[in-house]
Amino acid sequence: MACTAIVGINWGDEGKGRMVDLLTEKYDIVVRFQGGGNAGHTVINEYGKFALHLLPSGVFRKGVMNILGNGVALDPENLLAEIRTLEEKGVKITPENLMISDRASLLLPWHRKLDELEELRLKDKKYGSTKQGIAPFYSDKYQKKTVMAGELFYPEKMKAHLRDLMEWKNLTLKGVYGAEPVTEAELDDWIEKCCKPLMPFIGDTREYLWDAQGNGKRILFEAQLGSLRDLDYGIYPYTTSSNTLAAYAPVGSGLPAAEITKVVGVVKAYSTCVGEGPFVCETFGEEAEKLRQAGAEYGAKTGRPRRVGPIDLVATRYGVQVQGATELALTKLDVLSDMDEIPVCVKYELNGEETDKFPFPSVLEDCKPVIRKVKGWKKDISGVRTWEDLPEEAKAYVNMVEQAIGRPFVYISVGPERESIIRRGV
Repeated sequence: MACTAIVGINWGDEGKGRMVDLLTEKYDIVVRFQGGGNAGHTVINEYGKFALHLLPSGVFRKGVMNILGNGVALDPENLLAEIRTLEEKGVKITPENLMISDRASLLLPWHRKLDELEELRLKDKKYGSTKQGIAPFYSDKYQKKTVMAGELFYPEKMKAHLRDLMEWKNLTLKGVYGAEPVTEAELDDWIEKCCKPLMPFIGDTREYLWDAQGNGKRILFEAQLGSLRDLDYGIYPYTTSSNTLAAYAPVGSGLPAAEITKVVGVVKAYSTCVGEGPFVCETFGEEAEKLRQAGAEYGAKTGRPRRVGPIDLVATRYGVQVQGATELALTKLDVLSDMDEIPVCVKYELNGEETDKFPFPSVLEDCKPVIRKVKGWKKDISGVRTWEDLPEEAKAYVNMVEQAIGRPFVYISVGPERESIIRRGV
């Protein structure tokens, strides 16, 4: 059985969705194993352009089962809206191609409210949350203060469970933030309108994946965000609240005994970052705006302009290591085609000394980028489909990055469309 994880190597927004959409032609099952509706995977195919926030990016491939695993922050309201949006575009979502783990915890009505209230309280010290309730959700999950999707099949027990949680949570809403409490009527309405329509999709994904493994099915694990947003190994505390690493995929998917045989790490040809926190290679001013416009760098969930900069070899090497990437995909190489010279962050300067090691989060704000410029190719490469047809300068850029980070680029994306790809050695 082939088990592959597709993960982000940097801060997220690397193009994982387009790679999952591309590679699912070779897989039977796609599993989202962590995160929630706080980030988007942009996919462009024959159905149109989509920003998926919760649905796995394999939903566009016929015959592929898409699973939301137990590690996902399951937001019923947003998931239902996303399903309806896709169905309006002709993409059918049924229990035949979508399954939700009965052990996935539900993102509850107060989680988004708490997220927004806390960001307001923090003011200029905010974390840059998307206000989708992710941090409060995972906090509550590890306090054992959530309900699981499978509880919907036991309505009286679930309502009693929710009433207890509501009583506890209202103490925080009223006492800490001075906000309006959540009412039992609001919860009943939420269950009826947002949760019950999802019940046909809910099942025992552990058993399903166990049987699939025994039958030799090919499974693709899809991560949200990137290495530097991982709760344990990222730029803490400016991270997400879950583990974005391939190593977590078996646990968060429902198949804890799965052996990941291939990890495809996705790297953007330059750097982008949404939200707060240290971003050593960040570029400002006219140069930044030009790159942002060329790459259409705006958040898929929030629409916020992404912070941009040159590719960061220090952060990328670190991301490859913590993900255990076995091979890489390079995206948006075409965006650099208009540049005479392409800047590259090759090292950091910390306390007057240069280093190529990714430092502890507390000192990242003291680091300065060491920039080297390489020759650009000044040629449209969006129509190139083979390595041999790339300009020599583009090949040199790819080879330079490969050598610095220690893993090969098997896929090189030269456009957002599914077919705008160069395959090397596959």
